Amino acid sequence: MSILVNKEAPNFTAQAVMPNGVMESLSLDQFRGHYVVLFFWPLDFTFVCPTEIIAHNKRVAAFEERDVQLIGCSIDSQFTHAAWRNTPVDKGGIGEVSFPMVADVKREIASSFGILHDAGIALRASFLIDKDGIVQHQVANNLPLGRNVDEMLRIVDALQFTEEHGEVCPAGWNKGDTGMAPNTEGVASYLAAHAEAL
Repeated sequence: MSILVNKEAPNFTAQAVMPNGVMESLSLDQFRGHYVVLFFWPLDFTFVCPTEIIAHNKRVAAFEERDVQLIGCSIDSQFTHAAWRNTPVDKGGIGEVSFPMVADVKREIASSFGILHDAGIALRASFLIDKDGIVQHQVANNLPLGRNVDEMLRIVDALQFTEEHGEVCPAGWNKGDTGMAPNTEGVASYLAAHAEAL
């Protein structure tokens, strides 16, 4: 797996199924000036994948409140994505999700992000990209291990906190918690008050 944190996210242009069900070309660069969470899943019509898709979809509004564009991607075609969206949840589908689903049929996007599994499918990987196109966070799980979408929201909150306040976020930080000045005095002060809670 490539480490892309602190590097510019690889741009791509590919066909996607948009939230309105229309298939059109989508480029990562078109979202410059906004935060982006780009997440990959192995295959449509599988098992862990629909649980993750639905979990992300239930939090679209929470991402939007933070100025985050959610984008999903797998190696399936846009036609397979559309068929999965058109399949009811109780039949193994995902319903009409409210974020773009990118088709990476040539595996070029997964390869450029360094998360292509030996089986030729994407790992369960997620990337938080800032407004300047720089990767600030990445995580990848092996195929059986589903993600916690709320953790990505927490990381978004932490990034936006540091950008706004110039402070850093200690272990276990959640929105509304105090930050820490990024110096010796800051860590000493923070640990004096919070060490037992860590």
